[in-house]
Amino acid sequence: MPVLDQKLGDVNGDRILDLVYLTGDSQADSPFYENITLHIRDGRTGRISTIPLKQNSGYNPTIQLADYTGDGASDILIVIDSGGSGGFIYAYVFSYLNNQPRLLFDYELYNQAHAYSINYEDGYKVRATSATPASTYIIDLTYKGEAYLSEIYTPDGKLKEPIQGDVNPLGGLYPVDFDRDGRYELMALQRITGRYNADGLGYFMNELNWNGSHFYPSQQWVWITGSDTGTSNA
Repeated sequence: MPVLDQKLGDVNGDRILDLVYLTGDSQADSPFYENITLHIRDGRTGRISTIPLKQNSGYNPTIQLADYTGDGASDILIVIDSGGSGGFIYAYVFSYLNNQPRLLFDYELYNQAHAYSINYEDGYKVRATSATPASTYIIDLTYKGEAYLSEIYTPDGKLKEPIQGDVNPLGGLYPVDFDRDGRYELMALQRITGRYNADGLGYFMNELNWNGSHFYPSQQWVWITGSDTGTSNA
């Protein structure tokens, strides 16, 4: 099997660099891979351990190494693109401290644990509500423009009919060291959609911290994209 990505880092905690890599079966004339598998070659002994992935097919499989638990060893973040129109990803984080594989993060469990509701309201706004953590955000829709607003609102800003949006499953997962202390957090992104999937309203952004047993959202934001004002620095 070809090597799809590889990184060097101390993942078992013995202070010797190990080789962490992914293999998979490629399809003819396609960037799609099947049977994606994680391998770790111990830098001290040369022994290779193999860790199967539950979701083992997709596009652009990558590895990133960072310490999320604070134990001094790098943990292994694996991200695979689904290739669907929603931009979903499959993602896992493994610890390999003392040569013992341990799953720290599973994208399916994350998606199940984070529920949202997206409701259009009078006054050209959307109420975006998160269950975990319990938070509510108001998105101003006026940047969408008159053509968009006139389809769903009356001239006095009343909804013509009830509209609910949605939040896509996990679409991005990135290591971030906010405190610059060597212990990393995960930034999880989920796309907020309006009347249809291409109608993007923004993203829920959850900062995930390790508490000894699981990742939990310590902070949350909603990120929206502004409209083009047409200004230029030229």
